Amino acid sequence: MTFDSGQDAAESAARSLPVVLSEIRGAIPLLIVLSGPSGVGKDAVLNRMKALRYPFHFTVTMTTRKQRALEVDGVDYHFVSKEFFEDRIPREYFLEWANVYGNLYGVPRDQVRAALSAGRDVLIKADVQGAATIKSLAPNAVFIFLAPPSMDDLVQRLKERKTETAADMARRIDTARDEMCRLPLFDYQVVNENDKLDLAVAHIGATIVAEKCRLGVDRCTRF
Repeated sequence: MTFDSGQDAAESAARSLPVVLSEIRGAIPLLIVLSGPSGVGKDAVLNRMKALRYPFHFTVTMTTRKQRALEVDGVDYHFVSKEFFEDRIPREYFLEWANVYGNLYGVPRDQVRAALSAGRDVLIKADVQGAATIKSLAPNAVFIFLAPPSMDDLVQRLKERKTETAADMARRIDTARDEMCRLPLFDYQVVNENDKLDLAVAHIGATIVAEKCRLGVDRCTRF
C-alpha cells in the first residue's frame, strides 16, 4: 500500500505521539472525554489508538444494547441485562449513565477512579448527553468533539452501517443535528475525514500532549 505525503505524515504522527505522551513527566493524570454523534467513527478512532498503544486507560462502557457481530464483551462494551443495569443505578455505580435510543449506557465510576489514582490518563467515550453529565462533575476534564466532515457525510456513514431500521435512522439523524449544536460544551473539535483515520488520531493525541503541558488548570477530580 502506498500513501501520499499527507497520509504518511499523519500515520507517522499518530505512531509517534504515544511515545511522546509516555515521556511527559510530572503531569497530573487527565480525564479525557471523546464524544460526537452516532456514526462519526468514535469506535474506529479508539480502536486505532489502542492498536498504536496510546498510554491511556480506555473505559469500557456497560450497556443493555444487543451485542453486534464482531463486538467482544468486555472489550467493546460490557453487555448486560436491563435488570442488571437498573439495579446499579441507585447505588451510584455509574459516573454517568443515559438512555440512548431505548438502550442504557453507563460508565462505571470505580473503573475511572482506580485508573486516575494509579496515575493513568483515562479516556471515556460518551454520547453528548453523557459528556454534559461528566462536565458537571469534572469541569476541568478535557472534552473533545469528534465531528463528521458534513451532515451529508454522516448520513451516508449511518446508512452504510445497516444496523438501524428506517425509523431508528431518522431518529439518529435528528439527534445528530441537535448534537452538532452542542459544540460550545466542548474544548476541542476534531474532524474525522473519510479515509484519514490516522489524521484524527494524531490531532487527538496532539491535543492531549498540549493539555498535559498546560499550566494553571486544576486537574484534580472529586467525584
